[in-house]
Amino acid sequence: MNTKERLLGALKGTQLDRVPCICPGGMMNMIVTELMHKTNILWPDAHTDVDKMSELAKSVYEYGMFENYGVPFCMTVEVEGMGAEVDLGDTKFEPRVVSYVLDTVSDYNKLKQFDIKAGRAKVSTDVISRLKSNNEGVPVIGNLSGPISVASSLMEPVVFYKELRRKKEDAHKFMGYVTNQILAFGKAQVEAGADVITISDPSGTGEILGPDYFDEYAVKYLNKLIDRLHEVNKKIPIIVHICGQMHRVYPELNKIKADALSFDAIVSIKEVKEQMPDRIIMGNLSTYALEFSNKEKIKTMTKSVLNSGVNIISPACGLGTQSSLENIQAMLAAVKEETHD
Repeated sequence: MNTKERLLGALKGTQLDRVPCICPGGMMNMIVTELMHKTNILWPDAHTDVDKMSELAKSVYEYGMFENYGVPFCMTVEVEGMGAEVDLGDTKFEPRVVSYVLDTVSDYNKLKQFDIKAGRAKVSTDVISRLKSNNEGVPVIGNLSGPISVASSLMEPVVFYKELRRKKEDAHKFMGYVTNQILAFGKAQVEAGADVITISDPSGTGEILGPDYFDEYAVKYLNKLIDRLHEVNKKIPIIVHICGQMHRVYPELNKIKADALSFDAIVSIKEVKEQMPDRIIMGNLSTYALEFSNKEKIKTMTKSVLNSGVNIISPACGLGTQSSLENIQAMLAAVKEETHD
């Protein structure tokens, strides 16, 4: 069984020889500074160059870190495409928004139309096409930033969250517009050959929104995005990642139409499995531990996550760029030790 077959099987709930070990990309970044220096492919150049992004994505698999390819390497492609100013960072820091576009949700019609055939969006889809055509059994994961996270990166987040309550009509128009822009990027990734799409919506957390607004905004627009992606390819598996505690929003969370749900390290996988026994769950080895612990501890923690009943193992919220290859490789090694007939 190759890594693509294993991941696609896990997403269907198939009985496997072992759990897949992946890190999707996007907000769940899998690139570290040590890897950049070993390959001599550096950020920020790899964010904007097809050849460099392709080779750096491939090196994650080649260096025994994870069992997938994934691009892009950040969650700012969509917001940059809609007019936000983005600093592309360096070998230690991921791209980040440095200037918002809007002052209020009511001004959403001032946003720039996201041109998926230009800039980093085009680079990302070209890389997906290349990885798909050249790979031998390695799953290619395309990545999208979720609707709440994109919307709250286009304007001051505190104002955004307040206006979800105070300006509901305009907030829904804004969210609908943003979701359609993300969808265009997602469609392009599917058409380029992505085997899986991951939607990371860390700002769409129930801890901030509460159950009612989580349902009204996060669940609604995630499901709109998922439904529309399935119109392009009804079989494309979709993973959704959300940060924060989940215990207040399990009923609403269970409405999300993703093939798998991914959580950060503060969430108990055992509790999730009890609350949603029929769902495929991905997670959730501590991102902090992967950066600051040692390989022996990582192996122990990995086996603990596996024993919790997770279907796909991954870093909880991607990797800190200063994480060591040794620690990351220890995670995959521990997973492989649990292979059975």
